[in-house]
Amino acid sequence: MDDDNAELDSLQAAYKARVEEWIAAIRKEEELASVNHSVADVDKWEQAHFDEDDARAKVLEAKAEYEDALRRKFFDF
Repeated sequence: MDDDNAELDSLQAAYKARVEEWIAAIRKEEELASVNHSVADVDKWEQAHFDEDDARAKVLEAKAEYEDALRRKFFDF
């Protein structure tokens, strides 16, 4: 049982870490949306959007792994 909880704890921690990375990416995009209107700044803002999108994808992947582990533990599938 402790091994099950250790796996769940690890997956939960990974999920939470990905969420924190996503939040940071959102804040970076927001920060860049508030700068001067130059081509370089627009490029940085656009890249921040792609970075945010990648971070979100990683959150969804980590969430699915954690949810799958919970289903295996509680529903045995």
